[in-house]
Amino acid sequence: MFRKMRRDRQIARYQKWGFGLWAVVLKESGEMIGQCGLTMQPWNGEEVLEVGYLFRRDCWHKGYATEAARACRDYAFHVLGADFVCSIIRDTNSASRKEALRNGIQAVDRQVKHYRGVDMPHDRYVVRRSQADDFCR
Repeated sequence: MFRKMRRDRQIARYQKWGFGLWAVVLKESGEMIGQCGLTMQPWNGEEVLEVGYLFRRDCWHKGYATEAARACRDYAFHVLGADFVCSIIRDTNSASRKEALRNGIQAVDRQVKHYRGVDMPHDRYVVRRSQADDFCR
């Protein structure tokens, strides 16, 4: 049931925006190790384009997130023509914060999100197209 809900959510994203999350697959084995892509996310009353990813724990710290996030960032700029992209990261997620910084994305503001009655501060990291082009040179 959960997989069907996730699949349906992806189909709806593609129907609405023409993009969503992609499977991340190891070239050597064809094994799916996570997902990465672009989604529209709510932020302070508006929707913003976000690079998001999720990997199996045994695949952390191997460079997969860096490679996938950079490819998504570049796709947003060079294919979709986006002016900026962001990553919305919980304040306690130090690994994702480091990942954002490695990809030239800087923290710009904070919002508290409420999940199941718990306040969870999130930071929005943003990179503009001109900054990414400079960073990639």
